[in-house]
Amino acid sequence: MARFFVIPDPADLQNGRITIAGPDVNHITNVLRASKGDGLVLCDGAGTDYDVVIDQVSRERIVTVIRDSRPSLTEPPIGITLFQGVPKADKMDYIIQKCVELGVARIVPVLTSRSVVRFGSARDAEAKTARWNRIALEAAKQCDRGIVPEVACPVKFGEALKLAEGHGLRLFPYEEEKEGSLRKVLQGHRAAMACDARDSAGSPDDRIAILIGPEGGFDPEEAEKAVASGFIPVTLGPRILRTETAGPVVSAIVMYELGDMG
Repeated sequence: MARFFVIPDPADLQNGRITIAGPDVNHITNVLRASKGDGLVLCDGAGTDYDVVIDQVSRERIVTVIRDSRPSLTEPPIGITLFQGVPKADKMDYIIQKCVELGVARIVPVLTSRSVVRFGSARDAEAKTARWNRIALEAAKQCDRGIVPEVACPVKFGEALKLAEGHGLRLFPYEEEKEGSLRKVLQGHRAAMACDARDSAGSPDDRIAILIGPEGGFDPEEAEKAVASGFIPVTLGPRILRTETAGPVVSAIVMYELGDMG
């Protein structure tokens, strides 16, 4: 069945209904040619899917009746936050699209000392962030995500390090690192999570932060600060990856080793 993101009204939910409004109404009625009695899958963008049946149709809205609800089956068991150095041109669009498809939970654009992109005002940053979130929404729709990953407003490097503090694993792919194996770090973290799950009454921290630099990478002072704050430097092999390649590649490797791709 066709699947759409909605923001259910709490009062509607209590009455076993969900109302669809906005552009999806036109798509459902005029493109899919759906009508009363047809089924849809609606996702609240927070990890819950609803099997519904269309009950009422008008030009402005569609009212549906909930038949069943369940946790979304497309969300990975880990939560990746990508801290991405803001790149030039439209590379960020590509990074967001592909990382949302891969299962990343949140993307934080980071302004570093080597970032070429600068925002003239807070309004410029907000407009760019709104555009990035629209790209994330469209990517989430395309790949049947259970959530719509948030793209945060751009932050400075120091603030990014603070935002990453609560993550159970912090990865820092760095071109100057020659020995730190990403595979070994991930395998060690998986073993530690298994031990924590057995020995602790609480759940182990399954949040993972990935720090990627812009074109030109990080300067040595930023690299030192990242390591001092708890990021683990790792190598991605003998070849230098472009900034728009590194984030999706590391996200895919993490999903393979710790998520639901393996």
